[in-house]
Amino acid sequence: MKRRNFLKIAAATLATPALNISRAWAAEPGAPLPIPEVMEIGPDAGNTLDAIRGTHEFIAGAPSETWGYSQDYLGPLLRFRRGRTANISVANRLDEPITAHWHGMHVPGYLDGGPQLAFGPGETWAPELPIDHPAATLFYHSHVHGRTGPQVYRGLAGMIIIDDPEIDDPLPRNYGVNDFPLIVQDRGFDRSGRMTYNLGMMDRMHGFRGDEILVNGVIRPKLTVPAGLVRLRILNASNSRVYDFRFNDGRQFYQVASDGGLLNVPLATTSLQLDGAERAEIVVNFSDRSPVSLVSHDIGMGGMMNGGMMGDRGGSMMMDDRGMMGDRGMMGMAGNSGTTLDIMSFDVGETAPVGPASLPTTLPADAPELGDPVRRRDFTLNMHTGGMMRGMMGRDGQMMGINGEPYIMDRIDETVRTGETELWRINADMMMRHTFHVHGTSFRVVSQNGRSVDPARIGWKDVVRVQGPTEILLRFDKLASQETPFMYHCHILEHEDAGMMGQFTVT
Repeated sequence: MKRRNFLKIAAATLATPALNISRAWAAEPGAPLPIPEVMEIGPDAGNTLDAIRGTHEFIAGAPSETWGYSQDYLGPLLRFRRGRTANISVANRLDEPITAHWHGMHVPGYLDGGPQLAFGPGETWAPELPIDHPAATLFYHSHVHGRTGPQVYRGLAGMIIIDDPEIDDPLPRNYGVNDFPLIVQDRGFDRSGRMTYNLGMMDRMHGFRGDEILVNGVIRPKLTVPAGLVRLRILNASNSRVYDFRFNDGRQFYQVASDGGLLNVPLATTSLQLDGAERAEIVVNFSDRSPVSLVSHDIGMGGMMNGGMMGDRGGSMMMDDRGMMGDRGMMGMAGNSGTTLDIMSFDVGETAPVGPASLPTTLPADAPELGDPVRRRDFTLNMHTGGMMRGMMGRDGQMMGINGEPYIMDRIDETVRTGETELWRINADMMMRHTFHVHGTSFRVVSQNGRSVDPARIGWKDVVRVQGPTEILLRFDKLASQETPFMYHCHILEHEDAGMMGQFTVT
C-alpha cells in the first residue's frame, strides 16, 4: 500500500463521529505500593517460577483474569550476583507455550529465552545462567512469537536486579527501605472494571495504550519513604506507552543508571523519558518531608508526523472511553497528548534516614572500550510488508517487518562475529516512533535523528528510541547458534508480534 493511500484511509477512519458512553467504575488511588518478594537466584537448585493463571482486582469488586510467574500477576523480583551461576526452573502451568527471556542479560543464545526456546504446557525449562553482567536493573518476560504482547500484558513479566560484589555501590541499596522497584504499566479496563486486551486498528498500528497507570500491579499507589535519599528503579513494562516522568512540584532528582548499569556520574534533571522496556535508576531527596507525586506528560502515540494527525489518541474523534471498533478498539486512550498522567504518590514516614546522606561525584560504571567498528549494518523498520490494512484488521498477523521482510523463525537474517565491533544504523520507512531492542549485549548510542549524542550521558543501553536515523555501536561476546539465535526487534510489543523482528547468529 502506498503511503499516501494509507494516510487517506487512516484519516477517514479517525473522522468517525464521537459518542459518549460512560463507564460504571472509578479507580481509587492511594493503596500502598506492593514491594515484590525477592527470589535470590544462586547456584543451588530450588528456585522455580511457575507460570500460572490467577485473578487480580485492579478495580475493587471487579476481578480480572491474569497470568503471573508464581503469583497471580507479574512475578517476584529476581536477584542475581555477578560471577555466580544462577540455576532457575520455569514451569509452564498454562495452556499455551511460553518463554522466560532475560531482557538485557548477557548470556548465550541457548539461554536467552527468545522465541526459539518456547516450551509447552506441562513442560519445565531449567537453564543454568552464568551471570556475567555489570550491576544493573533488568527485565524478564515471556517472548513467544506472535504472543508476546498479550502474554506480557496479562502479567508474565518481572524485574531483575544484578549485584556486582566487586564494586562498592555508593547509592541507597536497602531493598524495600530506601531502594524500591517501580514496574510501570498502562492497562485497559472494560465498563465493568475488568482488564481487557482487545486490539483495534490503531492499537495494532501504534501499539496498545491503556486508560489506567499501574505501578507494581496497583493503580496509582502510594509509597511511604524515609526522609533522605531514596533510590527508585523504574521499569517501563508497558506494551508501547512512552513516559515522561517528573515530580509534580518540579523537584530535581539524579539519574544514576540506565538499561545496562550505572552511569559515570549522577545526572541532575527534572524529567526522565522512558520508552517501552527501558529502565533507569534515579535518586530522589525526600529530606524536606513534603508529600509529592510522580507524574508523566502524556506523549501520545508517537506516530506519524511526530504527534500530528495520527500522533494523538485524544481529542474529539474518540468514539467512547473504550475506543472505536470494539471494546478497546481503534482509539483506546489514557488522556490526550500533552495532558498529565498520575503515576503514584509519596509521603515521608517517621523512619530515620538510612544509607548515604549525599551522592558521590562519580559512580563505578562498567566501561569496556568498544573500539572502531569493522563493519556497518543498516536496518529499516517497515510498517507494512504487503497488505498493510489487511494485517491491521487481523487477517494477516505478519503485516510488519525489518528490511522488507517479516519475521520468520527458520530464517537467519544476519551473521555476526564474536568480539568484533559493529555500527548499526536503524531507521523507519514512515514517520513513526519505534523502540529498537537487541538481545545478547549492551550498546552505546552514537547518534539520534542525525545528531551526535554523548554516550556517557546515556549509558549502556539495550533499547533505543528510533525517531529518525539512529546509530548504535555494539559488540557481541556471547555466542548464538542457528538453532537458538539472538533477536533484534521493535519493542512496541504489537509491532514485534506483527513481524517487526529479525534474528542473527554470533559465531
